[in-house]
Amino acid sequence: MTDPKNNGLENKIVLITGGSRGIGAALVRRFAKEKAKVYFTFCQSKEDAVTLVKSLEKQAQVRCVPCDVRKKEEVGRTVEQILEKEERIDVLVNNAGVLRDGLFLAGQDEDWDEVMDTNVGGVYNFCKAVAGQMIMQGGGKIINISSVIGELGGFGQANYAASKGAINALTKSLASEFAAKGVTVNAVAPGMVNTNMSDAARSAFGDRIKEKIPLGYFAEPEEIASVVAFLATEEARYITGQIITVDGGLSLLGRK
Repeated sequence: MTDPKNNGLENKIVLITGGSRGIGAALVRRFAKEKAKVYFTFCQSKEDAVTLVKSLEKQAQVRCVPCDVRKKEEVGRTVEQILEKEERIDVLVNNAGVLRDGLFLAGQDEDWDEVMDTNVGGVYNFCKAVAGQMIMQGGGKIINISSVIGELGGFGQANYAASKGAINALTKSLASEFAAKGVTVNAVAPGMVNTNMSDAARSAFGDRIKEKIPLGYFAEPEEIASVVAFLATEEARYITGQIITVDGGLSLLGRK
């Protein structure tokens, strides 16, 4: 039984990829609120990362680390630095991702490669670097940020949909492999969320999409972070291999 006075996250070592903005920043703030020790990566948004750290420095231990999730060497170095200081990683949240929307036949090969290398390759690189440590320490939680698009597909989003579908399949496969070692692997699949990353889609299709959401509104990043935080606690210890959809009901009837 879990201690009702302890949500299981205090002093846990949490590593979040792509944590400087949007859902990532909400994740950092949520885990900091729960008194975890939070490390998060950023690639190009150094100013946002530093600002976020400063805003939380009186609340919890939060540190940002530059890392291109596509580059295995940088990922390995990031994980090694954290382990040298903390000697363990309890929770890995693979959040880093990019959008490069466009019609499939008109799309550039470079856009496809960037989306797949970041969204799928980044998850692969960090899981590869962290999972062995989690097994050695007797357990851990891996939570991947997917998307409803991985299940539904999306017009002009072939690359993004393929990357998120791959994350879903990888999540289930790793959950099967790691379960006996005490490591759970799950994914959270948001629908439309109010972030800078989704600005273009919301500007172009916002009203049409909102009409299809039974709850009638777009999610805030904090609503995604709350589900991720739950999956990171011991209260979720019997949940693994699941794709938790958080979309206001958008996917209830499939894409129409």
